[in-house]
Amino acid sequence: MTDDASSNDPPSALGRALYGGILAYMAIDGFRNNDKRVEVARSKGVPMPDVLVPVVTGMLFVANLGILFWKFPRASAGALVVFFLGTTPTIHDFWTMEGEDRQNNKINFLKNVALLGGAVVLLEEASDRDG
Repeated sequence: MTDDASSNDPPSALGRALYGGILAYMAIDGFRNNDKRVEVARSKGVPMPDVLVPVVTGMLFVANLGILFWKFPRASAGALVVFFLGTTPTIHDFWTMEGEDRQNNKINFLKNVALLGGAVVLLEEASDRDG
């Protein structure tokens, strides 16, 4: 990172839009399929899934907006890190599955790990810019 004035500019708007587009899709899909997601969470032993699933989906949506518009970026990126750390190993525990379920959940697990990596980069960027 350079020490010039551009170091105060937010990260790439295109990059944030691409990343945010995926997160927006995930959140909207989560709201649309809330009942199914609640049942999956219940089957995984998530406590109070009727409450936690919509709350976590809302957190994903709001954090996504923060990244997209670069408002409260540290809190937004931190919320994404928490989201992916909590949901990825709990919901996509492919190592407990067989066949097609195993393969599909492995793909979703790896996708979420990549999205977690992006959230960590954004968290570092937000922290660097805040001083």
